Amino acid sequence: MSTDPLLTPFTIKNLTLRNRIVSTSHEPSYSEDGLPKDRYRAYHVAKAKGGVGLTMIGGSSIVSRESAPAFGNLQLWKDETVHWLRLLTDEVHDNGAAVMIQLTHLGHRSSSYSGDWLPTISVSAVRERAHRSFTKEAEDWDMDRIKADYVTAAQRCVEAGMDGIDLMIHGHYLDSFMTPFWNNRTDEFGGSHENRMRYPLEVIKAIRAAVPEDFIISARMSFDELRENGLGPGELLTVAQDIIDEGVDVISALGGAIDSDSRLTRMIPIMGMASAPHLELIGEMKQKLNVPVMHAGKIADVATARYAIEAGVLDLVGMTRALIADPYLPTKIANKTEDQIRPCVGASMCIDGIYTAGAAFCIHNPSTGRELELPQTIDAAKAKRNVAVVGGGPAGLEAARTLAEKGHTVTLFEANDSLGGQINIAIRSPRRRDLQGITDWRTQELKRLGVTVKLNSYVDASDLSEAGFDAIVVATGGMPKALEIPGGNHVLESWDVLSGSKRVTGDVLIYDDHGGTQALDLAENLAQSGAKVELVTPERNMSVDVGGMVASAYFKSLATLGVKFTILRELKRIEKNSDGTFTAYLGMEDEAWEESRIVNGIVAETGTTAISDVYDELVSLSSNGGEVEIEALIHGGPQTSIRNPDGKFQVFRIGDAISSRGIHSAILDAARVCRGI
Repeated sequence: MSTDPLLTPFTIKNLTLRNRIVSTSHEPSYSEDGLPKDRYRAYHVAKAKGGVGLTMIGGSSIVSRESAPAFGNLQLWKDETVHWLRLLTDEVHDNGAAVMIQLTHLGHRSSSYSGDWLPTISVSAVRERAHRSFTKEAEDWDMDRIKADYVTAAQRCVEAGMDGIDLMIHGHYLDSFMTPFWNNRTDEFGGSHENRMRYPLEVIKAIRAAVPEDFIISARMSFDELRENGLGPGELLTVAQDIIDEGVDVISALGGAIDSDSRLTRMIPIMGMASAPHLELIGEMKQKLNVPVMHAGKIADVATARYAIEAGVLDLVGMTRALIADPYLPTKIANKTEDQIRPCVGASMCIDGIYTAGAAFCIHNPSTGRELELPQTIDAAKAKRNVAVVGGGPAGLEAARTLAEKGHTVTLFEANDSLGGQINIAIRSPRRRDLQGITDWRTQELKRLGVTVKLNSYVDASDLSEAGFDAIVVATGGMPKALEIPGGNHVLESWDVLSGSKRVTGDVLIYDDHGGTQALDLAENLAQSGAKVELVTPERNMSVDVGGMVASAYFKSLATLGVKFTILRELKRIEKNSDGTFTAYLGMEDEAWEESRIVNGIVAETGTTAISDVYDELVSLSSNGGEVEIEALIHGGPQTSIRNPDGKFQVFRIGDAISSRGIHSAILDAARVCRGI
């Protein structure tokens, strides 16, 4: 038996978990028809194979039909759910892990304009800013129906062989009764603590009576709502005791609230924010409770997780985002290869992605959510090949790593004196410094795998074509795209400003026709340096490609710094004035009128233009002519196209060498292409 505190078994009722590491309830939006079908199952089975003790599926799984899914939620009111839950449960159990599921009615945290377009329901007539729905106050018949739906959903989970359920009493329907932040009723369900707890306790009691005694009931709740007119630790400790008395076996403890992007970010800290901010509070609460306590809240590193268990702060530690980044984290701890754990860098693509991309993805694990096409483990190649990778940014690093994992001989050429590509620019922002982990982990992996890395090595097509490589992967990235308008030569490139090679002060106009975090980094950097900044975009919203959690942190900072935001304005032309200032003329698409700004400098962020000269010269010499077979690409299958029988090597390009996209797209390109080599 391991002596590592994280790997010690833990027993809840009749269930013994093989270790203390938990993937807590969350919704990756992998459902199909509201059901946990093959993609959903593969995602959780990968965690079981990776050694997790308990995987909790179905964050915010819906018990009632009128509670419209807001982010791909499982719909447990459907009879078909039992079949799919049983398949998932059995396969997770077969791989040594326990499995539970979260039940909820979303209440105000949903929309009246999705699903069946039914009115949303809450304890009172309220509106949650994050999901923007105006609710009706729950009537007695609503309350009776929803209570019955909870019971039926719990019984379906028992029938499916699950080990337990996790009741969501944090930011949804049940806890809206509990907190005066939402509850302004004047009947027997409003006012005093006893009245506010009346209905949630009725529901919990009904569920407990309807399921077997050894079936585990967990409750996910906050111990400090951290908002005006919300509940604090004192009353929430009483809430915990109340629900324990009615049959709750485990508390999944949190800090904060989730009714806005800003509050959600404080509860689930993102990149650039403090690690484990609520751990001390939860530890204090645990000492006062007589049931096991688990907690997840940016516990992304093994050292912090190990401390939490060893010091008795927690009984079970949620490492949900860390497991999204590397589902084999527990196995790597057991094998004493912690240095090989792919780190969570806190980019929040896993959370914001359900809204911006339609599903949760890890910024630098391309297999998460794609386990059916790109398994978390890489099979060895049947034939070893000699492969060159040109470029050491995220795409090139992942390409070299994947190829080396397959057993190929790999040489990586990087023209600069360091690896990382555009990440080296991004981390100039303190808010994004954790992205360095993407480079550091891959650099370490390349060393372990024996990849030859040649820095300060600019290579051209002739160097590569004559070197005897079987395949060449071009990951040369891109350069800032020029702004092609009259006077565009006066515009400073964002990279130059962020890197410090060019300085601009006074009144500065930042023009963002990209929509990512780059312009936000620029604005924050310049405003902190004392510039008076106006951030202008032709879009109808600022930073349209930035998820709500990440954006909220930026916007709070930029507002404090006095940055002005202007939407729906195109930068039409620029004139240089005799005093060294510039006049920027702004307008709207297809409109003749203009308005102007006199500024000391103009910086533009418009994405990148591919650097493709090496690729372009290699295409005619290659056997595949650069062709990528799309179906094979998506499934990581062999690339077998022959367009030039005389060609002696294959050539592929990936990442920004194709087009301006982002880190995840670059790494995904690399994983897909290189698994097919």
